[in-house]
Amino acid sequence: MALTSAPAASYALAQADLPVTDPAEKATLAAVALGLLALLAAAFDADPTRARLSFIVALALVSGGTLAWSWLKFGRRPAGVHQNNLWQRASTSRGAIAWVTGVVLTGFYVVLYWFPGLLENLIRTLDPFSQTLRAKPADQWFLYGTFYTLAVLLMGARALWKYRHSRYQLIRTCSVMFFQLGFAFLLPGLLLAFQQPEYYFTYFWPLKYDYLFPGTVGYLVKDGQALGVFMVFWGAVMSFLATPVLTYFYGKRWYCSWVCGCGGLAETAGDPYRQLSDKSRQAWKWEVRIIYPILALIVGLTALLWVGASGTVPALGAVTQPLSRFYGFAIGAVFSGVIGVGFYPIMGNRVWCRFGCPMAAYLGLLQKHFSRFRISTNGGQCISCGNCSNVCEMGIDVKQYAQRGEPIIRASCVGCGMCSTACPRGVLNLENGPREGRYQSSQLIHADSLRILS
Repeated sequence: MALTSAPAASYALAQADLPVTDPAEKATLAAVALGLLALLAAAFDADPTRARLSFIVALALVSGGTLAWSWLKFGRRPAGVHQNNLWQRASTSRGAIAWVTGVVLTGFYVVLYWFPGLLENLIRTLDPFSQTLRAKPADQWFLYGTFYTLAVLLMGARALWKYRHSRYQLIRTCSVMFFQLGFAFLLPGLLLAFQQPEYYFTYFWPLKYDYLFPGTVGYLVKDGQALGVFMVFWGAVMSFLATPVLTYFYGKRWYCSWVCGCGGLAETAGDPYRQLSDKSRQAWKWEVRIIYPILALIVGLTALLWVGASGTVPALGAVTQPLSRFYGFAIGAVFSGVIGVGFYPIMGNRVWCRFGCPMAAYLGLLQKHFSRFRISTNGGQCISCGNCSNVCEMGIDVKQYAQRGEPIIRASCVGCGMCSTACPRGVLNLENGPREGRYQSSQLIHADSLRILS
């Protein structure tokens, strides 16, 4: 009789323990798969009418299938965070399905950025919608914005079913859905329809790095247009005044988990992969080594561009323009798009936010050293189940803090609140308390309070 290796036996046992997907869920997933096939057909159909029909059918099947599956998967079970089988399923534990998903996402971003001609048929299917919203034909970025917004809305609906027991998660999810649909999709399109500059009011420097570049500022304020002047004023105020003030009171969560489109996609479409974030100290070291140099790079580049634009050092143009193009390619495209989203199924849903986003680095410094925000813990109630660490998308080993009763004050924490939501004992609480005693453990604070009262 042939012997079976231990890993193979363990894998077979794990697969045997997986619950069987019921026929209704299978039907909804089949509808999503058919929708993706219809989308593929639309991409390669040269006939505009057939391509548009296939595109409409694809959106209907994907949207209807996703919403129906979300209700069947989460709406029929008791409310609460259920983490059963996450590390057994091939789709959520870096298995074959996850790798295929990652390759497809990465391939889409590569085509979108550098081979948009391959998407021409899909782009043309959106011309009527683009003409209605923006009064101009569709382009690759309108196609991307449509897909992006649809992903946030559909997977946001999934999150609403999944976390319906948590008021904080419901409000936060609705917030990112609202800002993505209203401020990152519809409003920029309407601005174009009224022949105004396309502007995203929810993106600020240094994340939207070119918004404070001399060329962009000059374009927005040309001819003294009031709206353009307001856009420049808005961007500067949000970057240098509102961001520090809001972060002081609420931590970086006010932006990273409530407003930002990158965070919105991570919290909705990326939610199935949050447990994949590396919690090791080595990963944290790489995080520090990468994200802060990127912040320094964009700060230095912006300063150099303004010095060059002033005419003080004319020779700077030979340096700043290639550097600007390099940043746009390496950070703005490859890191934030290809890696930042394409690697969701392999490295977790906050790869870009954790390792590359200069806005996250800026907010993190403010949160770490100047904010009132913290996550308080009660070590006496912790049962070391590890749910909090498992759901942390930013690679923080929350359990280690909870066991010791230490407050969590980390630059990387985006305040998503999932650790608190997943905790079965109510050990973790998101607070905006006074800075006095911010680094004290909950036990010490409690002891101090008793001593004062006595």
